Amino acid sequence: MPVMILIPGPLRPFSAGRDRLRLERSPGTVGEALAELAAVYPGVRDRVVTEQGEVRPHINVFVSGENIRDDSGLSTDVPEGSEIAILPAVSGG
Repeated sequence: MPVMILIPGPLRPFSAGRDRLRLERSPGTVGEALAELAAVYPGVRDRVVTEQGEVRPHINVFVSGENIRDDSGLSTDVPEGSEIAILPAVSGG
């Protein structure tokens, strides 16, 4: 079963307007999923991960509803058929 990556509105200009991207191969980790995504849509990954290879502070990434910051970060396992959601942090007042 393929892994789906959900793309938020602000990043859709970098994914050809698509809100969902299906990965052809099942990645083992979130980092591998983002690398596969970068092969097709490099602008998305660049806005999610810093030059040092860390998730940007204002971005949250979830695997099947679990924040990867509470797990192993980019080394978090991605079970087959999972959904990876990329969500920019929202603040207000």
